[in-house]
Amino acid sequence: MPLMAKIIYADGVNSFTLVFLRNFLALPSLAVLAIFEKKTLKIPLNELPKISIASLLGCAATPVLLFTSYNFMPAGTATIFHFVYPALVVIASTVFLKKKLQMGNFLGVILCILGICFFYTPGQTINFTGSVLSLSSGITFASYVILLSLFEDSKVSGFLFSFYIALISSIAMFIFCTATNTLMLPTSLFGWVMCFIFATLITTGAVVLFQQGTFIIGGERASILSALEPTTSVIIDAAVFLVPMKFSTIIGSILVISASVVIAIFDMKNNEKAENN
Repeated sequence: MPLMAKIIYADGVNSFTLVFLRNFLALPSLAVLAIFEKKTLKIPLNELPKISIASLLGCAATPVLLFTSYNFMPAGTATIFHFVYPALVVIASTVFLKKKLQMGNFLGVILCILGICFFYTPGQTINFTGSVLSLSSGITFASYVILLSLFEDSKVSGFLFSFYIALISSIAMFIFCTATNTLMLPTSLFGWVMCFIFATLITTGAVVLFQQGTFIIGGERASILSALEPTTSVIIDAAVFLVPMKFSTIIGSILVISASVVIAIFDMKNNEKAENN
């Protein structure tokens, strides 16, 4: 995502418009996949409020808050505050959803938070407004992940769920961009093509995979595993843009990857116990 976003920004698109386009341009493909899977685009009206809340929190409010925080502090520092969400998901699931705190999830969260902290560069400014905005983005995304886990047994699932998430996010972001005069569309055919590819890879691909993964393994594990995102970004920066990797970033990446390994090990042990019983 960061790699393609840099290319699209060079064509005149800003971050808020890109959030709108990544949802809007994915609607046709999601609609086709939903019809192929469910044979319809209709959903029970009583499900629409819950889907709307999840969409507004995860795919509209979260990127707006996070991208706005970049105006007040470096992206690396904002990332530290945003990635509190795995811990928030685990805590909220334990306190509010009464789920048992599993050792694998607990250790995974600790390793994840420690790893993300290593992405901070000493001397970077910690601005109060930027901190509040980026922390708020972590809270909204944690709420989104928890809501996703509640859709596990819902009649609205799969690509149909993803279609409505993208549709509602598109409407919300279009209204936001129009109201704030921040709607800046691509200026060339190449820019539009890149935006279409971006929407296909990110929304039809990554977002859908994250949603389905949450349905299968739960919000706690999904949120911890998604912390691989900044590590992936650092590796792409080093491989494509030849940005040197700092020693602290390497340590942070190892810790984040270790969190995923810990979860996998504990899951395998739990599966073995279940089979033996």
